[in-house]
Amino acid sequence: MTNLTKAHQELFRRTPDETFATLSDLRTHCRSLRDSSRELWQQPQSLEPTTSEGVIQVTLEDGSRNRLNDWSFTQLCRMASVSKETVNRLSAETACKAFRETLPGSAKPMQCLQQDGIVRSLHGISYTRLWNADLLGVIDEFATDFQPPQTAVGGGTGLYCGEQDMFVFLIDPTGWAEIEGEAFAPGFFLWNSEVGRRSLGIQTFWFQSVCANHLVWDAVEVVDFSRKHTAKVHDGLGEIRRIIESLANKRDERRDSFVRVLSKAMTEKLGDDADQVLKELSKRGIPRGLAKTALEIAEERGAFTIFAVVDALTRLTQKATYAGDRAEADAKVASLLALAI
Repeated sequence: MTNLTKAHQELFRRTPDETFATLSDLRTHCRSLRDSSRELWQQPQSLEPTTSEGVIQVTLEDGSRNRLNDWSFTQLCRMASVSKETVNRLSAETACKAFRETLPGSAKPMQCLQQDGIVRSLHGISYTRLWNADLLGVIDEFATDFQPPQTAVGGGTGLYCGEQDMFVFLIDPTGWAEIEGEAFAPGFFLWNSEVGRRSLGIQTFWFQSVCANHLVWDAVEVVDFSRKHTAKVHDGLGEIRRIIESLANKRDERRDSFVRVLSKAMTEKLGDDADQVLKELSKRGIPRGLAKTALEIAEERGAFTIFAVVDALTRLTQKATYAGDRAEADAKVASLLALAI
């Protein structure tokens, strides 16, 4: 088992304006960006950097003057082979002169992504764009039961989209299933960039818990896939569709099996009396003091069923002071469910 940190890292680098409360809100935002953006092609040397009120602008093929955001400014610096840090120390007029003298005089056109008077990105001919809205459409098709985890500290939701990229963290809170005697639920991370900031990718997994900092604990069956934004990036969309569909299908298979195990655990007894149950728990390495307290709780509910004993033990192990002790005890308790298979 492993702990996954992608959502945790996104949580602490996102600003409130990049955070969305629901998938519907994120979907609407991404569709709006796609529908209001347009791609233009032109030679790099025809950008004609100029200034307006101390702000650098570039001219596109339609004659319009557009501002740069932080990402497209970074790309312009790379295209001109000048240091962004150096350009930031120059006046706007001097910076424009530097760009005019250093932008390549290439015959190959470049693609400009423009939206509402702002250049979102600048790319060469090898870059192929995949819209975030199209990627979210795969979730609508195959991950209808998945939703964001609990809201994290600081208001993070796991649903993020800024000017450079998108990141989505979803789980199925009803998809609990048994894997090797322990309970896991499915989830996945999904990411993309319409402007070349990061690759297209997905990471699926089965997990045991998600903490308030969106760390995913005790994940198994972790599957990773990513693809660069080249000519075949849309083939990656089909692969992501297959991966999510496979996760959902496996969830359904395992959930049915898990339900059968729990149903049996709710009726099958560990023993006819407390002494028999104590002996069984002792064989499983459950400390006698913990076992006796759990049996008192289970007896109040009227039965020594596997489920009643496991539930009582689980409640007690959550009070353990140290996480290591708690994890070890939980593993022993979870093994009891194997008796119901």
